Amino acid sequence: MDISLESLLIRPLFMIELSLAEENYLKAIFHLAQQTDKVSTRAIAQHMDTKDSSVTNMLRKLSEKKLIDYEKRYGVSMTESGNKAALTIIRRHRLWEVFLVDKLGFKWDEVHELAEQLEHIQSPKLLEKLDLYLGSPTVDPHGDPIPDASGQMIIRKHQPLSEAELHVPLRLVRVRDDSSEFLQYLDLKGLQIGTHLQVVERISYDESLTLQVVQKGNIHISEKVAQNLLVSLI
Repeated sequence: MDISLESLLIRPLFMIELSLAEENYLKAIFHLAQQTDKVSTRAIAQHMDTKDSSVTNMLRKLSEKKLIDYEKRYGVSMTESGNKAALTIIRRHRLWEVFLVDKLGFKWDEVHELAEQLEHIQSPKLLEKLDLYLGSPTVDPHGDPIPDASGQMIIRKHQPLSEAELHVPLRLVRVRDDSSEFLQYLDLKGLQIGTHLQVVERISYDESLTLQVVQKGNIHISEKVAQNLLVSLI
């Protein structure tokens, strides 16, 4: 479930010192919380690829800092301060991805791991200057919205390509899967954020699609690929 979080304000939380591990956990909980009101310890452990006991110890630390509400056996929910802190981390990550692609010439499948490292630089002045230097972008190279300095995000109306009607002009605006393998596959198919296309055939046997892609011609993709591509009307 995508949520806009437009009502949340990012207040710099650098007075609350967070370790790299704490920031990683906070961001993971934030993303998991998009799907449910209460995030289980097991879900966090699976997401972080660690033991339940390690998660429990971290949850206690984050709870003491008032970033989450945690009650054993009842799950975890984000506090307002926790949401603001997580949005700040996400803002850093996505701005760094834009910088790496637009200014340093990295490919969109190369930047996630680098941005994972850069997102932990806790300098409000650097973040402000980075945003100004980039022209205050609203989306990252994968189409994910970038929270602005007040925590607002421009949320585009979109739908999975797998649900699109035939012969309707569309634009690719976001990818759900930002793994290197998936992005490299899209490169081979000539699909990028902003690509204009339309569905010209849907195969009933397996729900695979034939697309007409501007300046590329017709290509064929599976239903799984189509489910991971978000499009909007032109």
